[in-house]
Amino acid sequence: MILKQLRLSRLLSQEQLAQMSGLNVRTIQRIESGHKPSTETLKCLAAVLEVDVLTLTKEHFVMDKKSTDWQQLPTGLKWLFALNFFSFRPSRSAACRVEIISHGFGFVFCLLGIWSEPALAGGLLLLANAYLFRLHLWLGDKYGVWYDADGLG
Repeated sequence: MILKQLRLSRLLSQEQLAQMSGLNVRTIQRIESGHKPSTETLKCLAAVLEVDVLTLTKEHFVMDKKSTDWQQLPTGLKWLFALNFFSFRPSRSAACRVEIISHGFGFVFCLLGIWSEPALAGGLLLLANAYLFRLHLWLGDKYGVWYDADGLG
């Protein structure tokens, strides 16, 4: 169930969602951990999250072109993704590739740094880039901004 992704994409805490839907926080926690909710619970959550009940029962969250979730993100986060991907349709698989390539070349250049200081500096910059893309992946997962077909990877 994609409740957690929908909740996070709307920047809501479990407590806020529970209060808005009239449900118990523990109920929200149970649903997010994989328990099957009742139909009435799904209706309450769907009304608050402004989605239909069928959407809530999906396993993966995929943003479509008409989705307003992307527009509702904080401006700084939108620009972070746009600048890093040169696109307003970020792909998780592309971010994973950049992270892996940066780690690989970063380690290679750090090893070459035994003989050359510029190679060491380049290696450290590549490793820093890799860790920034790890943060980028975490933010993308947290706010559900990926346009990949399989949602989270």
